[in-house]
Amino acid sequence: MFEEATNNTFETEEKFDFDSMAHDYMEFARKYHEQYLIKGKKSDLENAVENYIDAIKFNPNIAEAYYRLATLLWDKGEINLASAIEQCKSAINISPDNPNARIYAAYFLEMAKKYDEAEKELKEAIKLNPLKSARSRLSLASMYIDKMHDTNINAKDFSQSLYYMLSGSLSIPLDSPSIKMLYKNLSKNLSLIFYDVVGKVLEKTKHYSMAIKAYDTAANKTGRNEIYYQRIGDINVKEEDIATARNAYIKALENNPYNKELLFKVATLTQVYFEDDIDTALDCYTKLLELEENNANIYYELGHLYLKKDEALNAVNAFKLALDKDIENPFYHNALAYALVRADQYDEACEHYKFAIDRNPSPEWTAIVCQALSSIYRNVYDDIDTAIELLKNAIILDETNDESFVELGDIYNETEDLDSAIKAYCEAIKLNPKNAVAYNKCAMALWQKDYIEEAIIAYHKAIGINPEYEVAYNNLGVIYLDGIRNLKEAKKLFETAISLNPTYAMAHFNLGRVLQAKGQNIEAAKSYQKALELNEIEKELDSEDIRRKLFELFEV
Repeated sequence: MFEEATNNTFETEEKFDFDSMAHDYMEFARKYHEQYLIKGKKSDLENAVENYIDAIKFNPNIAEAYYRLATLLWDKGEINLASAIEQCKSAINISPDNPNARIYAAYFLEMAKKYDEAEKELKEAIKLNPLKSARSRLSLASMYIDKMHDTNINAKDFSQSLYYMLSGSLSIPLDSPSIKMLYKNLSKNLSLIFYDVVGKVLEKTKHYSMAIKAYDTAANKTGRNEIYYQRIGDINVKEEDIATARNAYIKALENNPYNKELLFKVATLTQVYFEDDIDTALDCYTKLLELEENNANIYYELGHLYLKKDEALNAVNAFKLALDKDIENPFYHNALAYALVRADQYDEACEHYKFAIDRNPSPEWTAIVCQALSSIYRNVYDDIDTAIELLKNAIILDETNDESFVELGDIYNETEDLDSAIKAYCEAIKLNPKNAVAYNKCAMALWQKDYIEEAIIAYHKAIGINPEYEVAYNNLGVIYLDGIRNLKEAKKLFETAISLNPTYAMAHFNLGRVLQAKGQNIEAAKSYQKALELNEIEKELDSEDIRRKLFELFEV
C-alpha cells in the first residue's frame, strides 16, 4: 500500500510540474505576441513562436497555442494555408467549445477562398457564445464582402453582410476586444466597396487604363494585393500586355502565395509566353500540388517542364504519378513514353505508346503516336517491317498527314526501294504542296535514279517554298557539280548554303570540291579545313574523306 501511494503521489507532482511549465510558456508567448503586434519586432515574433512551441511540448492540449502559433508561422512564411487551417482544426478538436479557435480557422479558410467552410465555423462560434459574438459577427460580415468580391454580388450575401455588420456592432459593448477590430474592418470594407464599384464601372465602360490606376490605388490603400493586382492582371491579358499581366499576378501572390487561381494563371502565361522561364512555372505547379496532391494534370504539366529542362528521369517520375491518378489516360501514356525515350528506356516506352494507340482518343492524334512508335522500331530496333506497318496505320488513321508519307519515303530510300520512296514523297506533296522537305527528299531519290532534270525541278520547288532551306541549296549544288559540271552555278549554290548556315560542314566540303575542280587549291584547302573543324561537332561526314581530299591537293 505504501509503495503504491508513493508512486501515485510522484505521478501527480510530475503532471503538476508539466502543466505549470506549459502555463508559464503560454504567458511568455502571449506577452511576446502582443509586443510583436504593437511594435512589429522580429525578435518578439521569434520569441512568441518559440514559447508557443514549448507550451505545446509540455501540454499538447492547449488549443490557444495552436491557432495563435498558426498565425505567427503564416506571418513568417513558414507554413502554407493548408497547414495553417490544419493547425486551427487541431485547436478545434482539442477544444470544440472554443469560439476563438473557430474564428482563427475561418480566417484562414476565407483566405483559401473556402467560404462555405469559413461561414460554418463563424456561425458555430456565434452559437457557442451569443452574448460575446461581436468579433464572430463582424468577421462573418467581412467574409461575405470578400466572397462578393471574388464571385458575383448577390442580394443574399449582401443582406447577410449588412445583418452581421449591424448585429456585430450592437454586440460590441459586450465584447470589448472587438472595438479595435470593428474600426479596422469597417474602414477597410467601405474602402473595398468603393474601389470595387469604381473599378468595375471603369472596366465596363472599357476605360482600362483608368481602371488599372483605380485598382493600383486600392491595393496600396487597402493592402489587398491579392484582389486588385489580380484584376489588373486580367485587364492586361485583355489588352494583350502579357508581361505586365504576369507581373501583376505575381504581385497578387505576395499576399497569398497559395491562391490556386493565381498560381494557374502565372503558370499558364509562363508556359505559353515565357518558355525559357521554366523555374517560375515549376514553382507554381509545386505549390499547386500542396493544395491538390491528387490532381493528375499538375503532374502532367510538371513532366513537360522537366523535359524542357532536359531532366528526363524527373519527367518520367512526374508522368508516372499522373498515371497513378488516371491510369486510363492515353495522353499521359504518350507523354510518359516520350520521356522514357529521352531516358533511353525504349522497351517500356513502346508499351506506353501501344497503350495510347489502343485507346485512340482521336484518329489524327493517334496517327502521330504511330509515327513516334515507328521511329523507335526503325532507329532503335532496326525492325523496318514493323516501322512500315505503323506508318501505314498512321496513314489510314489520318489520310491528310503528309509527314507519315515523308517518313515512309525515308524508310524506302534507306532500303534502296527508290520507286516506292519517290511515290511516298509525291503523296506527301499532293497532300501538302508547301512541304519543302518532301520536295527536297523526292529530288534526292530522283537524282539517285538519274532523273537529273526532274531532280533539279524538285530542288527549285523546295527553294521556292523555303528560300532559306540551306540543305536544298547544297543538294542542288551537288547536281550542278557532279551531274552537269556547271562549276559556276554549283559554287554559287554552295556559298548560298554556307551564308544561310555557316556551320554547315557538308556545304564547306562541297565548296572545296568546286574550288579544287577550278584549280584554286589554296582556297579549296581552306574550305576542306573548315569542313574538318565543323565536322568534329556536326559529324555530317567521314573525317577521313575530308583529309583525303586535303592530301590530294598537294600530291605531286
